Amino acid sequence: MSDQNPSLQLVDWRRRVFGLYAGVRQLSAHDPAAGHELWKSGRDELFAGHPQSPLLPDDRASFTGLTVARYDPDWRFELEVRRPEEPQRLVIESASDGKIRFSLVGTVRVPYLGTLDVWRLTQYAGGLFVPVKDKLAGTAGGTYGGGRYLLDTAKGADLGPGAGLDTLVIDFNFAYNPSCAYDPSWSCPLAPSGNTLREEVPVGERMPR
Repeated sequence: MSDQNPSLQLVDWRRRVFGLYAGVRQLSAHDPAAGHELWKSGRDELFAGHPQSPLLPDDRASFTGLTVARYDPDWRFELEVRRPEEPQRLVIESASDGKIRFSLVGTVRVPYLGTLDVWRLTQYAGGLFVPVKDKLAGTAGGTYGGGRYLLDTAKGADLGPGAGLDTLVIDFNFAYNPSCAYDPSWSCPLAPSGNTLREEVPVGERMPR
């Protein structure tokens, strides 16, 4: 695959991510911990061997797996998306894609932690976007300073709906670092103020020590 057109490589990466999350949703419906193991192993495989891996060459040579905390079922929620009182827009500047525009779908209230905004891409093919930045952001051995992603359905990161109407599965065990955490040449939307939590979120992907 190394001689393949980079555009086709990216398509293949996206296809594999979509396929991975489809398997995760199927497993997680009955056994979220098993779905999490599939997610970890699938992402390790992509990062280690795919030409679109965000790892820099030196980091890939020594790569043995992403740093991901053990699955904790207490961090999995099915949350109602509450509609916003007023329309809100978010525009994020991107070096590679120009202005990325979002509109607010609503908020989810996470027990004991606060609220997170649920955004929708208003360009491309749309999709839901839920980043999160917690108290561990930017600390040694903690989480990425700009925040992690819980959902980015336009790129395949989709844990599916909950059992109730207007609900989403929000599982912090699946929080992952954006590509710019590994390669500074990438430009990634980071967590805005409405997606910042004051408490630590100790599960999900961490930064390498």
